[in-house]
Amino acid sequence: MYQALKSVTYLPSDKSDPVTIEYNDQGSGPVIVMLPSLARSGRDFDEVAKLIADKGFRVIRPEPRGIRGSRGPLDGLTLHDFSSDVAAVLDLEKTGSVVVVGHAWGSQPARMLAANRPDLVLAVVMAAASAGKLLPGSTEKPYSRLRAEIDGAGDSSLSVEQRLDCLRQAFFAPGHDARVWLDGWYQAAHHAQSHARNHTPIDDYFSAGDHVPILDLQAEHDAVVIPKIMKPYLGERVTEAIIKDAGHAMAPEQPRAMCEAIAAFANLINAQRPNI
Repeated sequence: MYQALKSVTYLPSDKSDPVTIEYNDQGSGPVIVMLPSLARSGRDFDEVAKLIADKGFRVIRPEPRGIRGSRGPLDGLTLHDFSSDVAAVLDLEKTGSVVVVGHAWGSQPARMLAANRPDLVLAVVMAAASAGKLLPGSTEKPYSRLRAEIDGAGDSSLSVEQRLDCLRQAFFAPGHDARVWLDGWYQAAHHAQSHARNHTPIDDYFSAGDHVPILDLQAEHDAVVIPKIMKPYLGERVTEAIIKDAGHAMAPEQPRAMCEAIAAFANLINAQRPNI
């Protein structure tokens, strides 16, 4: 199977410093882009991406700034910056419009990309992703569940057992091995991505623009995400599906089920596109 590690360097229109984005490109066929969770690498999708590519798709996985070979300013960023990084990859590859999968935090730049560059996005998959809004009457705050555990999972100042407890509480369903996520955390990216979420108005990205279909792919045992928010707001644009026996991490727990759900949705979306 075709697979290559590539990079693109570009100069953002409002910045003086160049940005380099590393990305993995594998398979051939209609393009699916996969964006990882908070402070995590696209390598989390290694197994899922291979399964999807085996089904006849081309899978592109850009690494966010501060992760692996992706470099650029990390201070004062918004989700507009992170979505521009993804757009730079797709523009270089001349992909046209694609299905974008955003896992957890990754759904935020995915939706931002759909809003800013509708020419590049056919549909969005929100995988174990918080909406960013709540239904009327809720007493919670968006993005607030298990905040300390999410932040603690990758905090190297904590003991291994403390971090495992954070991982078990926030990321993994009962019976799954949380140790697989002890490594692979990038703290500089964590801070930059958290800042971007906190300093981007929710209405800039919440609805992923005004037209693209959305698959709200929920995990059965997700302790972080408040489920069933998107459809009440956006109606028929949103399809809901549930991955059984999975928590917020989803990909390492149920890679095949995740693949099947994404591929089925992408096939449906691409079948509706003229001249595909």
